[in-house]
Amino acid sequence: MSFEELKERQRIAWGAAPFEKIEGSIAVMHDDLVGRLAPQPGERWLDVGCGTGAVSMRAARAGAEVTGVDLSEVMVETASRRAREEGLAISYATGDAEELPCPDASFDVVSSSVAAMFAPDQAAAARELARAGRPAGRLGLTAWRPGSGVARTMQVAARFQPPPPEGVGNPFAWGTEEHVSALLGESFELEFHEGDAPQTGESGEALWEYFLSGVGPTRLLYDSLDPERREEYRRASVELYEQDRRGDEIYQSRPYLLTLGRRK
Repeated sequence: MSFEELKERQRIAWGAAPFEKIEGSIAVMHDDLVGRLAPQPGERWLDVGCGTGAVSMRAARAGAEVTGVDLSEVMVETASRRAREEGLAISYATGDAEELPCPDASFDVVSSSVAAMFAPDQAAAARELARAGRPAGRLGLTAWRPGSGVARTMQVAARFQPPPPEGVGNPFAWGTEEHVSALLGESFELEFHEGDAPQTGESGEALWEYFLSGVGPTRLLYDSLDPERREEYRRASVELYEQDRRGDEIYQSRPYLLTLGRRK
């Protein structure tokens, strides 16, 4: 499988379920990112991997002139509809984080919330984040930490799907200061902050159903399996969530790294 084939699978997968149904599970992260970037009226803001519009709508409400880009046309359509319903003038387009559809140095702010981390060619994505920002412009990224609940969930899923192509970057490396510094340190003055977006639920089964209903890659993978493997995937996921049981509820810690940058 090539990187292009992997990205095509990602494009289809992220459109396989209505992510807006579970968007609230990472609202604390989006609030943290947008709050630290402090959008100003009239600033040009690019949201890379905009998904269903959570970050871009937050920035637009503060008066920024926002463009959102995502690999999935389904995500873009959903984000566009939600912005129209709220009366927000946001420009959305399909696009690749490794080849952003914008001129050089065209944005005051470039953001990506747990999105650019999934680009297969991490060096290319980093170059594009830098290229899109103007001199002295701001950068804001979030990425799940290695070993977080999300990382462990994806490790379970990996047991039921083909291996990624050779050379693909580990997305959770974006959750370490060392890796981000290596990718972006030449182009940005960087600072790092830690956060947590914990997931709670009444049971592992309830959390499995919740994410199956709104995470496209989970839904698509589950639907692609034969009945026996489906049950194995469900059971393994439920068991993982139950490892984080605290009394009457599940409490899964999901730490993330928040990177802020100033374009050199």
